[in-house]
Amino acid sequence: MSVNTKKIVRNLQYFKFSFYGFLKNLRFFDAFLILYLVEKGLSFTQVGILYAVREICINVFEVPSGIFADTFGRKLSLAGSFILYILSFIVFYLFADFWLFMIAFILFGIAEAFRSGTHKGMIMDYLKNRNWQDRMMNYYGHTRAWSQFGSALSAMIAGFIVFYSGSYDSIFLFSVVPYLLNFILILSYPQELDRERKQVRLTEQKGLGFTLKSFMMVVRKPEVLKIINSSAVFSAYLKAVKDYIQPLMVQVAFILPVMITMEEEKKNGVVIGLLYFLIYLLTSISSRNSARIAELNRRKIAYLTLIAGFLTGILCGAFYIGELWIFSLIAFAGIYVVENVRKPILTGYAAAEVPNTILTSVLSAQSLLSTLLTAVLAPVFGLIADHAGIGSSMITISGFLLISIIVIGNKKRGEKYASGN
Repeated sequence: MSVNTKKIVRNLQYFKFSFYGFLKNLRFFDAFLILYLVEKGLSFTQVGILYAVREICINVFEVPSGIFADTFGRKLSLAGSFILYILSFIVFYLFADFWLFMIAFILFGIAEAFRSGTHKGMIMDYLKNRNWQDRMMNYYGHTRAWSQFGSALSAMIAGFIVFYSGSYDSIFLFSVVPYLLNFILILSYPQELDRERKQVRLTEQKGLGFTLKSFMMVVRKPEVLKIINSSAVFSAYLKAVKDYIQPLMVQVAFILPVMITMEEEKKNGVVIGLLYFLIYLLTSISSRNSARIAELNRRKIAYLTLIAGFLTGILCGAFYIGELWIFSLIAFAGIYVVENVRKPILTGYAAAEVPNTILTSVLSAQSLLSTLLTAVLAPVFGLIADHAGIGSSMITISGFLLISIIVIGNKKRGEKYASGN
């Protein structure tokens, strides 16, 4: 499993891959989602329930969607997901009721299931077809960097939308535009990326049964399971806690000695947009340099970054309780940075271990585990936040996961030592 920083080829398809990620992350609502839901009268517990429902929907459709993409075509899977995303945005824009929000979250969850892992599979397949496997980590890191830049620009634009409109509602309507563009972009992808060439012939012979059998065989490999578990745990953690950075940003906006006479919501829009912009610029840089970071310690990089991420979460919670808002925000940003260092590294590792024909299915299985964990963590986080505060919830969840990882790691090392290996 080698890591290589070999120069990548910036051709038309490279820019299409990059533009896909850029457009996908123009989710203008992301920077204000919890603030929007709380403004509509929802508690943190209700927010956690909605997040859990979304993750349960992803769980139900995750692996079937990956198998669907591998068997019937990735372009169809992605195009359908963008239609569902757009429908969810429209529901958010038109309605303001917990149960209707649940419908929007369900639509969003199904869309996530059909999207997750599919585009990564296209990228890895594209590189393998050209014998560029040694560039996988670097290539994916670069395209993911464009995704993070899209998030940065999205937050900035969303801040100005809130500033000029004076409300959060319209950001959902504006989010429809980049997703329509991405729908068109996916349809322009070359047919060779719809399914791997060898897979087309095999699928015609053996169909869905072949894909399922191959998938079950590969996920039994210890190395593949290790990669899936390591990636899923931290991704689930970030998904469960990431939007709670928004109330923290509101506190930072309150203490900043600027725009004092401005309406609170407008000031929040500008400050939150700017803060998210800076955070996502950092994550873009982190993703772009992930291959270089992996070279520092290939064998332990996944474990070390996992520990570092949870420790950063504990610090964030401690600073939050102490009302050291800026330090808490910096620590929270560190969680984002760790995830964007880890993601390209672990995706590259997975691609090196898994055959092209079922890569999308395996990546979907990874997302499945992540969403299962998020479905548990999100409502628990919201419940603790309602009764003890966001800071205490950060410490509790981060500390529990940190202790669990250390205990499991020590147990495995003990078993390995006892067996004489």
